[in-house]
Amino acid sequence: MQYFKPSDPFFVGDCMPFFHQGEFRLYYLLDENHHQSLGGLGGHQWAHASSTDLVNWDHHPLAIPITHDWEGSICTGSVFHHQGTYYGYYATRMPDRKQHLSLATSTDGIKFEKVQPNPLASPIQGYDPHHYRDPVVFCDGGVFHMLVTAKLTNYPIEDRGGCLAHLMSNDLQNWEVVDPFFVPGELTVPECPDYFEWSGWYYLIFSTFGVAHYRVSKNPFGPWETPAIDTFDGPVARVLKTAEFSGNRRLGVAFLGTRQDNKDDGRLQYAGHAVSREIIQYPDGSLGTRFPLEMIPKTGEMLDLPFRPLTSATFKQEDRIYLAARQGLEVGMLTDVPENVRITMQIVPKSNSESFGLRLKGSGNFESGYLLRLSPYERSVDLNGQSILNVEGLDHSCRLEVVLRDDIIDVCVDDRRCLVNRCPGLSGNRLFFFCRNGQVIFQDLQVSPLSSN
Repeated sequence: MQYFKPSDPFFVGDCMPFFHQGEFRLYYLLDENHHQSLGGLGGHQWAHASSTDLVNWDHHPLAIPITHDWEGSICTGSVFHHQGTYYGYYATRMPDRKQHLSLATSTDGIKFEKVQPNPLASPIQGYDPHHYRDPVVFCDGGVFHMLVTAKLTNYPIEDRGGCLAHLMSNDLQNWEVVDPFFVPGELTVPECPDYFEWSGWYYLIFSTFGVAHYRVSKNPFGPWETPAIDTFDGPVARVLKTAEFSGNRRLGVAFLGTRQDNKDDGRLQYAGHAVSREIIQYPDGSLGTRFPLEMIPKTGEMLDLPFRPLTSATFKQEDRIYLAARQGLEVGMLTDVPENVRITMQIVPKSNSESFGLRLKGSGNFESGYLLRLSPYERSVDLNGQSILNVEGLDHSCRLEVVLRDDIIDVCVDDRRCLVNRCPGLSGNRLFFFCRNGQVIFQDLQVSPLSSN
């Protein structure tokens, strides 16, 4: 399921992972035509795949399909389990583009039946009827709470009323609106919320402009603290949501949009492939991400590829590549690199190295390729124009893992930060290593082709 996409002409939209009794379930919006179906209403339906080991997956029939003419889209929501019943809360987008909350229930998590009344709840006065979606439910002290993407119409700061509405219930069907749960003060609404407790910490996740952010607290209702790094990936991994997994683990799943007209400079269209992350929890409550071990693509035998230095202070010895760019730029390259490949290495920079990294899918003598640049001074990692910031430890030895899968480039830095991008334009077979104004060793280098099955 890593980098999964359903058969054409369908794509993976918003993902809604859920875990119960050893079963990891990935519900997701089945998209056709990049949110433009049914006159731009979306036309989405809930699709579903499940696994007990993250390796072997079963694909099920649609969990919640469109069954009425007035359902323009079965929008994002969440699943909650209580006393033997799976509650699938979602939003329905109507032909007038207004949004309402709906509910479907199931005894097995596979086949859901819509519950009457449908819709279940609508925005009350004071809330924008075009923003009322993405419900997520949790229980505290025997009372059920629902958070909903919403927008206050009378907020005192102009156009900053995007919020998480707060509803409460004693029976999971009759809900009362109380004061907003969270108002981030952004120029957009906080979408696809997620809420969970993990080892004594409470977490609130929401996405703005598609990028998932999180807040942390020692109390279930806040106050919420913003960590130094409050995102999980680069801006191309969209609306990540999480679920627990066996062994006190937690996984996040996002979708990777599609480049318009297959151009590198094109805008990402809605929906594409699923991208999964293992969430790491640190003692101070902050979170990191890495590739889930079970979901790393399988590979063939490690390749022994030809190496050629392009500059005088570059050489290779066994599985180590040395670059000494005391001034300027040093470059070396491997040739005959497969299109779909996994690359791992340990990067050991000397102090005061300005920047170093790889150029992927390259051609010529460093003429073209997708730049993966690590910058210790700036504490940033950049992949073809997409960046993650505040990356600590780049001036010390760190592990780098890169997966090239068709037009997807996925990067994990030191098993704690990830960055993915979609890069469809280039297909060169050269892997460049570079260092600017510094010295670096690329060691323990392994390049292995991805298995076809």
